[in-house]
Amino acid sequence: MNLPPIRTPAELYAHAIAIEREAAERYAELAQHMADLGNDEVAELFRRLALYEAEHLDTLEGRTAGVPVPEIAPGGYAWLDAGAPETVARELVFRLLTPRAALDIALDAERRAQQFFAEVKATADDPALRALAQEMALEEQGHIAMVEQAMADTPDVRVDWSTVFGD
Repeated sequence: MNLPPIRTPAELYAHAIAIEREAAERYAELAQHMADLGNDEVAELFRRLALYEAEHLDTLEGRTAGVPVPEIAPGGYAWLDAGAPETVARELVFRLLTPRAALDIALDAERRAQQFFAEVKATADDPALRALAQEMALEEQGHIAMVEQAMADTPDVRVDWSTVFGD
């Protein structure tokens, strides 16, 4: 995503709200999928992350109550698709999604969010905007650490199709 520079706290809040909303929705979806697969440990991590993201979203929306915040287009921070999800394609992705692959998706999304906030901090002229971006980057760094720990505890199960079907 090629974004214009973030110049105001209101612009940063708009992006942060979009990022947190997407994360809360996707983590809730991943938690349900992992529970359906019987992987309670990864499902619980995703439930916790969904809760954290929802709490961050509530905090951000509370901070911006009464403040004009720009609107971010739906899908601007989509994890799995950039437009309206097509049920068949989405169901296929979820059918093939292993716990490790779900963690890979989550880690990539958390790293993108952390990088976004770090770039805002690095390019902002306003000290208050830099401080706000730093706060948000640190929250994402905590989520990255949680996902990385779960990845260390989750085997990367891959199917060797040549052994299944023979050569």
